[in-house]
Amino acid sequence: MTGAQFKEELIAYSKSIGIDKIGFASSDVFTELKERLIQQQELGYQSGFEEEDIEKRTNPQLLMEGAHTIISIALAYPSKMKDAPRSVKGARRGIFCRASWGVDYHHILRGKLRLLEAFITEKVPEAEVMSMVDTGELSDRAAAERAGIGWSAKNCATITPEFGSYVYLGELLTTVYLPPDTPITDQCGDCTICIDACPTGALVQGGQLDSNKCIAFLTQTKDFLPDQYREKIGNRLYGCDTCQTVCPKNKGKDFHLHQEMEPDPEIAKPLLKPILHMSNREFKEKFGHVSGSWRGKKPIQRNAILALAHFKDESAAGELVQLMNEDPRPVIRGTAAWALGKIGAVNARKHLNAAKEREKDGNVAAEIDKGLNLLENHGIY
Repeated sequence: MTGAQFKEELIAYSKSIGIDKIGFASSDVFTELKERLIQQQELGYQSGFEEEDIEKRTNPQLLMEGAHTIISIALAYPSKMKDAPRSVKGARRGIFCRASWGVDYHHILRGKLRLLEAFITEKVPEAEVMSMVDTGELSDRAAAERAGIGWSAKNCATITPEFGSYVYLGELLTTVYLPPDTPITDQCGDCTICIDACPTGALVQGGQLDSNKCIAFLTQTKDFLPDQYREKIGNRLYGCDTCQTVCPKNKGKDFHLHQEMEPDPEIAKPLLKPILHMSNREFKEKFGHVSGSWRGKKPIQRNAILALAHFKDESAAGELVQLMNEDPRPVIRGTAAWALGKIGAVNARKHLNAAKEREKDGNVAAEIDKGLNLLENHGIY
């Protein structure tokens, strides 16, 4: 059987197991990507979640000696939620980004890739295979671009002609030679809508992202959120979809092809106040199966506090006072203090002053002062 014949068999099999798009690429060094990553590193634009070794990220041979082919796969996920609950006064809600709707995509894609691995090794017993999703050394987007899945867009997403950028990506490295596909040429043209719409200016220019400014990254951090981004976060609990939702290439793209990706509205758009006092067990039971839970409950709780401040939800004041007074985590105590000032809640000054008298953590004390200053801005003395 020739490489071309085996490729056709693989394509047919991929469709039978629910892979929406598959592409094939050479395992040559990603020279242009290497140059971009070096520049990103020099500019301090990396998030810290990436593989640090640029050589491993750009040279497949370092991951598998004798590798010939990269197989890239894409699965389309929904962009619209059916029966989405409304966020109303007294019952405000947060939102998880679309990539965190449904079951954690890492599990879904790894399952598909394991089936591909088994299919390859059954047909070619001597073949070596290695698959990865998101957390692997290779760049999912660079592999997808070379394999003709889509083009790397100005918003740093991979846009497919069929599904827009609402796709999960994964790849498989193998020693089997399979004829490569032709990359899709860039179709962004002169459009800069995503760059103009980015809430924090994280899209420095087309295709270049300062991760440290990106809301998707900021929602995953565990420390105090920098002051200049607290209002920008809105009611986002995890991730940010702005650069995707404004993209003209995504207009009308909404696919419901995989039941496990369908969002539970009460999880994808949950009430904010119940999140504040969740135990670790309660958090895992409700959110543990979604990708947005991977950093644990602390960032989600901090973001829920910021979202309540965004809504100026006075009904949450009592719970925020309790967090400020009783929570053992400085980030939660301090963020709650700031939020009380932002909301301008009745009697907030009394509670903030009392907390300031007993607070021993310098960072929390500074947040209490910020809260008191915000109250002055509201004309509350």
